[in-house]
Amino acid sequence: MRIDGRAYVAVIVAAQALVQIGAFALPALLPHYLDAWSLTKAEAGWLLGIFFAAYVVAVPVLMSLTDRLPARNIYLVGAGATAVAHLGFAAFADGFWSAFLLRAVAGLGWAGCYMPGLKAIADPLAGNAQSRAVTLHAAGVGIAGACSFLVAGFFDAVAGPRVAFLVVGLCACVAFVLALVVMPGTAPPQPDGPQRRLLDFRPVLANRRAMAWIAGYSVHTLELAALRAWAVTFLAVAAARHGVPGWVPDPTVLFTAAGLLGILVSITGNESAQKFGRQRVVTLAMSSAAVMSLLAGWMVDLGFLPALLVVLAWNAAIYLDSSALTAGTVQAAGPGLRGATMGLHSMLGYAGGFLGPVAVGLALDAFGDGALGWGIGFGHIAVLTLAGLVAVRVLGRG
Repeated sequence: MRIDGRAYVAVIVAAQALVQIGAFALPALLPHYLDAWSLTKAEAGWLLGIFFAAYVVAVPVLMSLTDRLPARNIYLVGAGATAVAHLGFAAFADGFWSAFLLRAVAGLGWAGCYMPGLKAIADPLAGNAQSRAVTLHAAGVGIAGACSFLVAGFFDAVAGPRVAFLVVGLCACVAFVLALVVMPGTAPPQPDGPQRRLLDFRPVLANRRAMAWIAGYSVHTLELAALRAWAVTFLAVAAARHGVPGWVPDPTVLFTAAGLLGILVSITGNESAQKFGRQRVVTLAMSSAAVMSLLAGWMVDLGFLPALLVVLAWNAAIYLDSSALTAGTVQAAGPGLRGATMGLHSMLGYAGGFLGPVAVGLALDAFGDGALGWGIGFGHIAVLTLAGLVAVRVLGRG
């Protein structure tokens, strides 16, 4: 089915949003599952992190294949796996191991949808049009990710957690149909000369500009995954200790609002990067995020409102460089290497996404869920953020 360029981008972004709408259902409902399944914090961290670990294993293969096969083929595998994972969670999950397996399938599904969908949008475009399409894609995914907290919380309140997963599984089925109808089934053009090996990332690793943005994105995803995974639980702990003013909504609603605000910050960051330079925007974002991560955990003993305000500020700082980093990688990719470059970008980024939630869970089990545990759990991320910033500055020279 052929449609004009703007409509095509809009439909693919809509499909991405429908696939992403269930990505953070488990973090949103984590307080329930901690009690219902008697999970330790480390076990909860593994359930949150295995999504990213499975993504890391799958994405280099799936994304590299998009340089040889139609992106639609890869996308349909991803959307189908996502639907199976969420519907399976609704029907079968009854403890750590069943949930662990289904979360891994969900991570594989997102590996088949996120970057392949972005490549399908970016390939026909160039320059600022491409950068803005990448930003629109990031905004759609981010809005859906933010709303996944609200959707999960709403359907959990109405009919329970299994219904929440049923709804998001059906959304992934709709995304499958949209991709089947709209995405072209033609293979990408092949560059002249011998065909590069499927998982040969050496040309990407030699691209200093691309590796600078990939290093920044790896740290960005680590801190964003850690905050998304544990923010609702953190705010719930603060609320239980200090009480909540009557006008404050549920933590799932609060973090939905934080995610939506983050989208506006992300778009502003990319537009500012085009005007003032990506290095400057990324430096500001990562420095601010490091400060907020050092402060956030200690707020749990000071009161609910201080905890909320610092979490919101940290969330905004993380989002500030989100689109700028991804657009930088896309534009720095060498000829015929965009799929491989984006695959490595996503693989290393989501490796950080796996480590972040697990590390926070281990810190909470080791030091408790008081200010010390949350302070170390969130605060150690500042060191990694600043290390990532150094890598961006060094690799990005020239």
